[in-house]
Amino acid sequence: MAYTTIDNPELYFQTKLYTGTGSSHAITLDGSENMQPDWVWIKRRNSAGGHMLTDVIRGVTKTIITNETGAEQTFSNGLTAFGSDGFTVGSEDGFNASSDTFVAWNWKAGTSFSNDASSTGVGSLDSSGSKNTTAGFSIISFTGTESGTPSIAHGLSSTPEFIISKARDVSDNWMVFHGSFSAQEYISLNSTGAKASASSVWNSLPSSTVINMGDNAGVNDDGAMIMYAFNSVKGFSKFGSYTGNGNADGTFVYTGFKPAFVIIKPSSYSNSWLILDNKRNTFNPTNTRLEADGNGADYSGLDYTDFLSNGFKIRTSNSHPNDSGGTLIYIAFAESPFTNSSGVPNNAR
Repeated sequence: MAYTTIDNPELYFQTKLYTGTGSSHAITLDGSENMQPDWVWIKRRNSAGGHMLTDVIRGVTKTIITNETGAEQTFSNGLTAFGSDGFTVGSEDGFNASSDTFVAWNWKAGTSFSNDASSTGVGSLDSSGSKNTTAGFSIISFTGTESGTPSIAHGLSSTPEFIISKARDVSDNWMVFHGSFSAQEYISLNSTGAKASASSVWNSLPSSTVINMGDNAGVNDDGAMIMYAFNSVKGFSKFGSYTGNGNADGTFVYTGFKPAFVIIKPSSYSNSWLILDNKRNTFNPTNTRLEADGNGADYSGLDYTDFLSNGFKIRTSNSHPNDSGGTLIYIAFAESPFTNSSGVPNNAR
């Protein structure tokens, strides 16, 4: 019986807290293993500021902001380099304001790929990017058409269960697919809104080889597009849903690992994208949140969850993560697998 294929999740995902200096600042990740990040998501914690996303495919200085609909921006003094075990930021306030506190969530892809659709017969549009089939993560770049029902190769070895899409050249919504959705259902990362349905977004469900789109500019603009795609990996990542009970003794969600990072979003009703991690809260309850659709600072007014050895448990009756009868989706990455490949269990916090 395979308990996990990844004994040390820090090879593929790490969270880093740091304090800004206002000048060029090399950030070293804290994990027991070096990890060169390929996708870095930075948020100022102590005051308002945008969620700044940079990746190796679009290149350093190229940033898109989850709480806005705007096109890609260039910050010459934003994230300026990807390092062998971290990254470097410049003087731009949203990345490194002096004395401000920041959190950076970092993912590893690392293997280049490209697909000539006409040659391979996979998809209808060419795509390229960086992938990590072990960790179930790929960064995908392509040029859209804003017409028809095209498809692109995603580079993963399994069907994606979580996809984030953004047009780079124009202002438009962030479009998200989640594995709990039916064909054509979507939700917006920059919005509190519930899931909706439109054939113009995800025209049909993704497959083990391609992502299928419609003609909506959020997934298929007539220009440069970027997508981030994930599939669940036992002991490392999980993309699922749960039903709220409206009680402080809330739902337990089994992931098969001790979480390091969890996003929760109501899908059947409106509310924000709640982001929790094990670095801003090193012990239970996990009560410090940020919101992907908002620019607000850290907020610690509610005991949202307990991070457990094999999942997380909701600890509030607040409707944000626990509306009675409501459906909520989650995205989770591991601190450690519940049981490693040798059969040794981890410890609860």
